[in-house]
Amino acid sequence: MENLFSNTLDGYLFLASLLFAIGVLGILIRRNIIIIFMCVELMLSAVNLLLTAFSVHHNDPNGQVFVFFIMAVAAAEITIGLAILVMIYRNTGSVSIDSLKKLKW
Repeated sequence: MENLFSNTLDGYLFLASLLFAIGVLGILIRRNIIIIFMCVELMLSAVNLLLTAFSVHHNDPNGQVFVFFIMAVAAAEITIGLAILVMIYRNTGSVSIDSLKKLKW
């Protein structure tokens, strides 16, 4: 049996697609804000995996540089998201999406 991650991109495409699909399903199904943040990070990791694989395959470092910037933006996004999460928890006492209805006027 051929190695899944051989010189072709098929294995990387399959793995990244699987990770991205798990992230999308997690966002659609789960109601916890922390889990949703984790699913968004999983989706960004899938995109980073594809960018790195294509970058190596085409012998062009631009994709790897772009991955660095995506990771920096993801870190900033998580920092702001967790600050918002702390404020939501202080106001509602829960980290569920359903508890955001309490924040209406």
